[in-house]
Amino acid sequence: MPLTLDQLNAAPLPEALQMLDGLYEHSPWIAERALAQRPFASLAQLKHTMTRVLDEAGLEPQLALIRAHPELAGKAMVSQTLTAESTHEQTKAGLTNCTPEEFALIQRLNAAYNARFGFPFILAVRGPRGTGLTKAQIIEAFERRVHGHPNFERAECLRNIHRIAEIRLNDKFGFEPVDGQLVWDWQEKLAQHSDPSYAEQGQLTVTYLTDAHRACAQRISHWMKDCGFDEIEIDAVGNVVGRYHPAGAFTAVRAEPVEALANPSTGSGRTAGVGAQAKYLITGSHYDTVRNGGKYDGRLGIFVPMACVQKLHAAGQRLPFGIEVVGFAEEEGQRYKATFLGSGALTGHFDTAWLDQQDADGITMREAMQHAGLCIDDIPKLQRAPTKYLGFIEVHIEQGPVLNELNLPLGIVTSINGSVRYQGEVIGMASHAGTTPMDRRRDAAAAVAELILYAEQRAAQDGDSVATVGMLQVPNGSINVVPGACRFSLDMRAPTNAQRDALVQDVLAKLDEICTRRGLRHTLEETMRAAAAPSAPEWQARWEAATTALGVPLHRMPSGAGHDAMKLHEVMPQAMLFVRGENSGISHNPLESSTADDMDLAVKAFDHVLQQLSTASH
Repeated sequence: MPLTLDQLNAAPLPEALQMLDGLYEHSPWIAERALAQRPFASLAQLKHTMTRVLDEAGLEPQLALIRAHPELAGKAMVSQTLTAESTHEQTKAGLTNCTPEEFALIQRLNAAYNARFGFPFILAVRGPRGTGLTKAQIIEAFERRVHGHPNFERAECLRNIHRIAEIRLNDKFGFEPVDGQLVWDWQEKLAQHSDPSYAEQGQLTVTYLTDAHRACAQRISHWMKDCGFDEIEIDAVGNVVGRYHPAGAFTAVRAEPVEALANPSTGSGRTAGVGAQAKYLITGSHYDTVRNGGKYDGRLGIFVPMACVQKLHAAGQRLPFGIEVVGFAEEEGQRYKATFLGSGALTGHFDTAWLDQQDADGITMREAMQHAGLCIDDIPKLQRAPTKYLGFIEVHIEQGPVLNELNLPLGIVTSINGSVRYQGEVIGMASHAGTTPMDRRRDAAAAVAELILYAEQRAAQDGDSVATVGMLQVPNGSINVVPGACRFSLDMRAPTNAQRDALVQDVLAKLDEICTRRGLRHTLEETMRAAAAPSAPEWQARWEAATTALGVPLHRMPSGAGHDAMKLHEVMPQAMLFVRGENSGISHNPLESSTADDMDLAVKAFDHVLQQLSTASH
């Protein structure tokens, strides 16, 4: 019979230790120290307690734990001396059935890894879904990580050890993250659609209104129907919109024409009773991607609320408010220069001048929309009336390393950073690299290099500001010529507009000072400015209450990346929940990943917010 938390909390220490035997390889002390902090309100709390025990233990116990693990397809497997848990995991991954070539490659990688780091390579071979990685995926991870930095690899081994323990704990308690697996599967299936030339290379790229993009919209709409949404449409900019009606509105609204969905502000008098006055909670994220991107950026925020609606529908449950889930058609700005097309249309900020923008093939946005069968004249009707909505919430993969490094599955977003971007050029004098003395040079690239270092140091003073020079070019540069010009980009972000503006003021003043001192001149063009979007306190508090109820420690953090919530922030209260990413939280990259367990917690947190709102509505 599976264990229960009540049994674990009540058992004498020796018996409780036996219950948790085998979670950490040959290291029962981790469970023993964790059990001293009983009772546990949830498995998530127990899991995090064990990660904290190991984190506080120090370097030598951590290294001892890593070294207690067997090599993948190594000597212990051959001699059949693996623990029962490791035997099960390596067998399930197919490592006990390698071809001679695969076995030889893994042995070479084992030797190289051990020689470099002094400990064995550790990977949670049951993977992010818990059902197992393929041998090809295991070997790819091995080949990538053998070149890592020693400190990072040690931490990555520990993170994988915690993931192994999490899956083993799930097995002991008979727990399966069903909702998280559903969300995970939706994302995997949606990733089957990719733009031409990328699809052939196995890369995920879905840009606005391509065939792959439209196929994604169709898939999402069909899954929404399966989940039990009452109204579903693909609107005039390609957003996929699903609505789950509030209690008292269902039968009256079914016969209403779908155009009412496009402009809820025209829906007065739609229904009698509760449904007529009920507001909607709006949520969602984008389904387009960057080029060669990840599977979870944006899409996680569509599928988490869809899973919640599916559960409500299956239980025959209606809430005092409706739920509107939007798969925003465009956020990344990949095919056209305009960004936030989907969420911008809902806030009334779709600029019709965008329709004349051309993609790399000379196709205008207007032509692409007409080809997709979208009705451009209906775009103004998409604007939402804020008075009809409770607010906007968004779930998103973190896209950074913070939660991953802290071993936390969820994070509370305090603000989406305000940002400003520039394109600049420093102009000096090109001259001979061999004959121009160092004190007589007007080196444009050296000036920009100095600016880069200052921007890095200045942003670090704030702790949560960031500054990046991501593009750097010396026009017509030669190996034996002092650079006479240097073009650069400059991106600066901070959680508040005031903090951002102070950073910008200091960096631009430094640019002036550098150029004056070096006898140079510069040009600078502001190309983008976005206001910070602080979370509405009452909505942030709801996410915090949900996280606390799950037994997960609170971690508040700003979002350095932009999100659709920034646009909705302009017209209604918003707040975001971050979900931990694997592989150091990397995003805009094929290695972007999250686990079914973390996604399951996100669904539970969303459910809890719905419960809070329902209670407040009564």
